[in-house]
Amino acid sequence: MPKPEENGSGVQVIARAAAILRSLKNESDGLSLGQIAERVGLPRSTVQRIVGALHAESLVIAAAPGRGIRLGPELAALADSARFDIGEILRPYLVELARTTGETVDLAVLRGKRLIFLDQIPGIHRLRTVSAVGESFPLFGTANGKACLATMSEEKLLKLLESEQPNHASDPSFVERFMAEILQIRKSHVAFDRDEHNLGISAVGVAFSDLQGEVYAISIPTPSARFALHHEALSKALLQTLVTIEKLEVIAHP
Repeated sequence: MPKPEENGSGVQVIARAAAILRSLKNESDGLSLGQIAERVGLPRSTVQRIVGALHAESLVIAAAPGRGIRLGPELAALADSARFDIGEILRPYLVELARTTGETVDLAVLRGKRLIFLDQIPGIHRLRTVSAVGESFPLFGTANGKACLATMSEEKLLKLLESEQPNHASDPSFVERFMAEILQIRKSHVAFDRDEHNLGISAVGVAFSDLQGEVYAISIPTPSARFALHHEALSKALLQTLVTIEKLEVIAHP
């Protein structure tokens, strides 16, 4: 006779338990068994059996007398153990990208209206760009910033534009060009900065999200003269790196 995990019932129980746990997310006052059953679409008796098993492992607890079930302390302990440093995870891929292109590679995270640099792999050229880890950069006019902007809704984009660049936001022709560029970035997944942020420096960038919704960007800045000759190869290498890291389980699929 096949074991439960071999005939699929074990997997089904795990899926049902996960659905029950998700139904309790953000429910600090707890839910009754009936409410949980309604949310997950399972019989109350099935929910009661699974909740009993979860309670035995402290994955759920009683919210209060007569107040139903809420998530338990063991989940917090598991979540704390599962925390990871995305910079550490991505660094080998950034190092490989810098090696194959010979250029500096930057990793940044979106924080409010700015990008914060988390890591930088220096290029091999004598003439190269350098940014300090912890330094912040604007979203507008930078390749990595534009890539992050392209992940946002049109409403949020226009609000940011009005906040950060009110003169441009009041110019219909600029807004039209800006939105057209954002649309192109969404199609190609690549953003460019050609002497916009710093004269003589150009860059290509891409953005992606982790499973918690944090937005990150990888960029390759170079002197503009070299960028003009190699921007297509840099874009291709950066896109290939993006495809590779999107296969990691810590990165959200687009």
